[in-house]
Amino acid sequence: MYIGSTSIDGLHHLVYEVVDNSIDEAFAGYCDRIDVVLEKNDIVKVTDNGRGIPTGIHPVEKVSALELVMTRLHAGGKFDKNTYKVSGGLHGVGVSVVNALSTWCEVSVHQEGKVHYQMYKTGLPVEDVRVVGETDKRGTVVRFSADPTIFETTVYSFDVLANRLRELAFLNKGLLITLTDDRLSTPKVHEFKFDGGLMEFVTYLNKSKTVLHQDPIYFSGTRDDVEVEVGLQYNDSFNETMFAFVNGINTKEGGTHLVGFRSALTRILNEYFRKSKLAKKLDDTLSGDDVREGLTAVLSVKVQNPQFEGQTKTKLGNSEVKGIVDSLCADQLTLYFETNPGVIDKLLEKSVLAARARIAARQARELTRRKSALESSGLPGKLADCSEKDPSKCEIYIVEGDSAGGSAKGGRDRTIQAILPLWGKMMNVEKTRIDKVIGNDKLSPVIQSLGCGIGADFDVSKLRYHKVIIMADADVDGSHIRTLLLTFFFRYMTDLLRRGHVYLAMPPLYKIVIDRKIQYAYDDAEKDRILAESGKDPDKVAIQRYKGLGEMNPDQLWETTMDPEHRNIIQVHMEDAVEAETVFSTLMGEQVEPRRRFIEENALSVSRLDV
Repeated sequence: MYIGSTSIDGLHHLVYEVVDNSIDEAFAGYCDRIDVVLEKNDIVKVTDNGRGIPTGIHPVEKVSALELVMTRLHAGGKFDKNTYKVSGGLHGVGVSVVNALSTWCEVSVHQEGKVHYQMYKTGLPVEDVRVVGETDKRGTVVRFSADPTIFETTVYSFDVLANRLRELAFLNKGLLITLTDDRLSTPKVHEFKFDGGLMEFVTYLNKSKTVLHQDPIYFSGTRDDVEVEVGLQYNDSFNETMFAFVNGINTKEGGTHLVGFRSALTRILNEYFRKSKLAKKLDDTLSGDDVREGLTAVLSVKVQNPQFEGQTKTKLGNSEVKGIVDSLCADQLTLYFETNPGVIDKLLEKSVLAARARIAARQARELTRRKSALESSGLPGKLADCSEKDPSKCEIYIVEGDSAGGSAKGGRDRTIQAILPLWGKMMNVEKTRIDKVIGNDKLSPVIQSLGCGIGADFDVSKLRYHKVIIMADADVDGSHIRTLLLTFFFRYMTDLLRRGHVYLAMPPLYKIVIDRKIQYAYDDAEKDRILAESGKDPDKVAIQRYKGLGEMNPDQLWETTMDPEHRNIIQVHMEDAVEAETVFSTLMGEQVEPRRRFIEENALSVSRLDV
């Protein structure tokens, strides 16, 4: 309940919860360094130089405050306004939950010249808090080993942790956060420190894009005890990149703070638009989507008593925050635009182009709906639908090529599996406005088949299949098609990725016949293993390398790639939206230089380019 899941996402959440306690010390002005170490056997150590968890005897409970914090829910400083004005963490339960979900955990507190220590096993103390030495440092050290009987895996991803820690460093200017991987023969160390804070964050997000104004717009302020900080910069893309945080926590589903920011931005740009010459070129006002096309923005608010919708804190519910953020942002944006008229002119020109595209897109939608009404069904002609009507039981294979589509239709389970063949390369939506996307003959069948709309009209509850499986050839062209489709889903159907509805089929690379027995290998390593175990002379073994899915007959495609009992499919997770944004904009955007640099830096680490 407290960390979201027992999957790898929940495992990483353990680290975030311990780090969030240290971040709270940074918020309060007592900590300027946090060190995270992945030790051998996936033991995690988090060290900060804050004040240290209190160690004195609690006047009511008659035990050490350290033991209370580590073993009782709601015993943390978040429930004492005198300790922290604002804080992240899980409502004061974070570190005790980490302790409960660990095989063992130990805490050392450096405080007032002494080192206080306590060890726990499965969340329970094995000894009283005791002084184990003297120190000239201050702060808290937490070491723990996640419980393998609870988690599906206890192996941490360095990159996933690095992305989150980088995010926290951006949000806390001047704070040094280090991440060290001691599991490697040669330890890997990343250091994150950004004195520019949100301005550097926005610059980082826009590094692969062409910006419309050189310096990000930045402002901050406090009203009614709510601290607001904003960094924003426009680029020439057609997408909005928006990240909103409350007390350092990424509110992925937004909330009242985001509503306030967007409301102010739309209102202020419309005020300038009505006074401009451009108003004569558009018989409409600018919508929120119009003014946010090409926007990259980071909004960070600090609230003393945040009310989140859901235990995992993905949406802020405090109604008073909307008005505070709205008025402060409106004042600051007006002040900036009054002193930077050249910037507002560029933003209005882009917004008007976006408005024209929006109107064209609406007309394209209406045309599509009229055509659908005239036809017996709104579904594309090439779709072979399934008979099951419960979306949670249904899956759709988006298949590369008519030949492979024919085999898939012949081999599928018609009850639960739908097949949509695609032909030819589809467009790269990273470089295209929505009006072109809606009318595209390669993407329209996908939009119609899934049934949940795109962009502002997207509604995941209308999704007709809860498994959307991309099935492309195991070669470079197939990889390209997968990437183009993933880019489309990321930009226009983000919740498909966020909720885990998208999968990649894994067709075999080889068919191996040994003594009339057919086996399939999904990569070179598996082929070599099959050959080695057979003991046969490789020259006497029939090996066929599939050039494409179309080479398989329906029975083979079912047996190797589509049978739910035996197939291999990879679920696509969006673990870090910030990193996903930078990767898609780097690899699929207009800028060539960042893409070339990315390829140069990563080429040698690629092991399965054609899979």
